[in-house]
Amino acid sequence: MTDAVLWHRIQFVFTITYHYLFPQLTMGLALLIVVFKSLALWLRDESYNEVARFWGRIFALNFAMGVVTGIPMEFQFGTNWSAFSRFSGAVVGQALAIEGLFAFFLESTFLGLFLFGEKRLGPRGHLAAAVALALGSWLSGYFIIVANAFMQHPVGYRLGADGVLHLESFRAYVFNPWALWQYAHNMLASVVTASFVVAAVGAYWSLLGRHARHAGICLGIGVFFGLFSSLLVAFPTGDGAGKMVAKHQPVTLAAMEGLFEGGPYAELAIIGQPNVAAHNLENPMVVPWILSFLCYGSFGSTVHGLNEFPKDQWPDNVELLYYSYHIMAGLGTLFMLTMAVATFLLWRGRLATTRPMLWVLMLAFPFPYIATTAGWWTAELGRQPWIIHGLMRTADAHSKLVNPGDVVFTLLGFAGLYLLLGMLFVVQVLKEINRGPTASH
Repeated sequence: MTDAVLWHRIQFVFTITYHYLFPQLTMGLALLIVVFKSLALWLRDESYNEVARFWGRIFALNFAMGVVTGIPMEFQFGTNWSAFSRFSGAVVGQALAIEGLFAFFLESTFLGLFLFGEKRLGPRGHLAAAVALALGSWLSGYFIIVANAFMQHPVGYRLGADGVLHLESFRAYVFNPWALWQYAHNMLASVVTASFVVAAVGAYWSLLGRHARHAGICLGIGVFFGLFSSLLVAFPTGDGAGKMVAKHQPVTLAAMEGLFEGGPYAELAIIGQPNVAAHNLENPMVVPWILSFLCYGSFGSTVHGLNEFPKDQWPDNVELLYYSYHIMAGLGTLFMLTMAVATFLLWRGRLATTRPMLWVLMLAFPFPYIATTAGWWTAELGRQPWIIHGLMRTADAHSKLVNPGDVVFTLLGFAGLYLLLGMLFVVQVLKEINRGPTASH
């Protein structure tokens, strides 16, 4: 890998990792805001409306940051990855264009109506605005996933005589089976993030003895949806996404599991340290036979190891891929356990008074962000060395005329700007949390 490709990749991973901190909360919050508004209308309880308005303001702050940090990535397809754009733009650009022209504008339009139109819309109209906001948010996520899924598992295309990709079947492209599993897994992960954030704020207010009614609502909804979504992230969506990897990217699966020697009755590695030079997994803790069953539904199924594939087909960084995957899976297990305990306490009516659990919920909110970041790193590292699996290598996709010095310079500029924006964002969110849900609107 040349220095130019490396710096292009570093810049893109920085900007996209930072950007995704914000959409994952807005997509999950969009669903929970609909829940708050529905319960307010059903129970005729104004407290739910006040909670919905509060989270609407947090949504707006996240949405603004998502827009600002997302725009540079669109330009990077041309500035940093022009060879990729030239080769695949007629296909990948379809989903990105639909997301921008339809889903994004639907989301932004109804966000404005939700924030400023409640008095004119009335209770049912305001709920309808919340539903449309959630629909726009989730549609936006779907078309982004479609573009990424094509890079993971290209379908619905043809290679033209001009040497570039053309869209042959829009239906196959949009309903790519990889996209369906990836979307379900990703969106439920966003609900996990939103649920932990909502529960954390409820726990914070409870610990301070403030906004007791609103804190209880946030704790109840956050914990219930946190447990529900954490379970669904693991099964069936995580299981389905994993089976897609096993079927279409077996070398990626081997790297994710640190599996060098394949065969039937393959072991599932819980922990361990991959030693690529020695072609083994050091200090492993394994569960016998389980990997074969999880991948192919039979304990005797053969799982291929890395040693069965040419070295130039291995992911570029097996170690980082392995650790990213295991961080995601390990944290996901802890999320289920945490929310199961919190749900039990909620059912017993003791959650709001169990201060150790409130502290756990308040301090746990960063970990879904870490898990989703590790999950996306797993997906993107696993696809390497391909930028479009089986069709175009990452080493051939960058802009040849952009030298590494220019990329480093702009990367430093992004880092400084994003640091400033991040500080302003945190200050504004903390101000909203301290103002509370009963602030005037």
